[in-house]
Amino acid sequence: METGSGDQETGGQTTTVRDVKQLGLFASIASLSYVFWIVGGMEMVERLAYYGVKTVAALYATDSVANGGLGLTMTDFGIILMVWAFTQTFVPVFTGGISDRVGYKETIFASTVIKIMGYLIMAFFPTFWGFFVGAIVLAFGTGIFKPGVQGTLVKATNRRNSTMAWAVFYQTVNIGGFIGPLLAAQMRQMEWQYVFFANAAIISLNFLLLLVYKEPGKAEREERRREMLASGHKEEPLWKESLKHLANPLIIYYVLLFSGFWFMLNAFFDVLPVYIHDWVDTSVIVNDLFGAGGTRNKFFIFLFGMDNSGTFINPEGLVNLNAGMIMLVCFIVTGLTARAKALNAMALGTAIASGALLLLGGFHWAWMIVIAIVTFSVGEMLSSPKTGEYLGNIAPTDKKAMYLGFSQLPIGLGWTLEGFFGPYMYDIWSSKERFSRGLLEQGDMDADAVAAIPGGEAFQTLVDFTGRPAADLTAQMYAANDIGLVWYIMGIMGLLSALGMLAYCKWTYRMVARSEKEAAAQPAE
Repeated sequence: METGSGDQETGGQTTTVRDVKQLGLFASIASLSYVFWIVGGMEMVERLAYYGVKTVAALYATDSVANGGLGLTMTDFGIILMVWAFTQTFVPVFTGGISDRVGYKETIFASTVIKIMGYLIMAFFPTFWGFFVGAIVLAFGTGIFKPGVQGTLVKATNRRNSTMAWAVFYQTVNIGGFIGPLLAAQMRQMEWQYVFFANAAIISLNFLLLLVYKEPGKAEREERRREMLASGHKEEPLWKESLKHLANPLIIYYVLLFSGFWFMLNAFFDVLPVYIHDWVDTSVIVNDLFGAGGTRNKFFIFLFGMDNSGTFINPEGLVNLNAGMIMLVCFIVTGLTARAKALNAMALGTAIASGALLLLGGFHWAWMIVIAIVTFSVGEMLSSPKTGEYLGNIAPTDKKAMYLGFSQLPIGLGWTLEGFFGPYMYDIWSSKERFSRGLLEQGDMDADAVAAIPGGEAFQTLVDFTGRPAADLTAQMYAANDIGLVWYIMGIMGLLSALGMLAYCKWTYRMVARSEKEAAAQPAE
């Protein structure tokens, strides 16, 4: 039922889609409570460990067994990624309600234990099924973790500082997202197994932060529940309650329209590391910055995610420019757009990020990849922080974690579809491994001998078989195939999503205007 001033009655609680005037930059930051910073620290630790694995997952899966990898094709990896995405993003839709009932601290603790188990399974079982099971366990733990943390964030802020709070939170956690891949880049050069052990240890730091964490509004929540139970009120099963709130038209259209954004966004992180590994000569950047021969400076080797010789940048190091930019300037970008309508900002950011993917499709020159990553990062900073703010604002007071769990639905649809189709399309149009096997067969190598080449070793075998330089063979394959087609498809998906967001924005604000007009027409009591 609609009420005045753009408000809606949802489950007995008033929610609103109206934008509220925000406090200024410094006033917003000064208004944030200690629990906001504690929960930001927990998210930072969790993201450090998570992205220490996620950013290199495709590289690990496709690396040869001789190097400690799994020797899988991108299509094989896509099967793992699809289930990983589905589990991680759909679990919070229902565990968000558990967090609201049981408590945020309890679910954060449980999730940390589960995530440690996931990392250790990956470390001890370096096979397709070991990584598959480890990814599912890690995804389940992550799904439990998210609602409690984000629900705390919403309860620790208010409508006047929410924009800046989400931006600072987003920026803070990207400190973890920035450091994690850099640690992984060094660990994997020793042994892939060390990546998983290190991140199991890192996530354990959240046990210390939980000692000083206090859930906002816990006493009020427990009192409400006691009164409800004492009055004989029977709580609905969580799945029924979740489905009832999912029937809100604002949520239905949000989920459908924003799936395209997350399809496009996740392609950047899932496919780009392998694309850089296969087609981009990052030594060009190193030589331009440090001169021929690279650098031996350990600080720069770590900061840029280079190999130990300091002559080229590892793929995860280049992709990590995204987290570095968000870590440094996200609050500035958000501060400049704080007064913009949340949905308009999301649409603009999606369009910019989509343009970056089109750039990736057209070029494989190293500095153009840098430009595309910078452009993508600006688009992400405009759009992604606003998604949590929007859902947090329309959520009923006692359903914050549940609604923020719903934010995983468009991520789930988009990432689950991309998790399979992104790597699969890369395998079809862009896989250097597949092209190398084709050239070996064309070069009169016996088909059985080609089939016997271990996964991840076909290109080096081609170099040895032909005696030609690796750079020449790479240039030949890039010119002969539609390498960028996968990025054009992803970019177009993003642009269509941006157009859908604009239409959604117009619809929601027309609804506000209509309800305000109806309220004004009612006679005063």
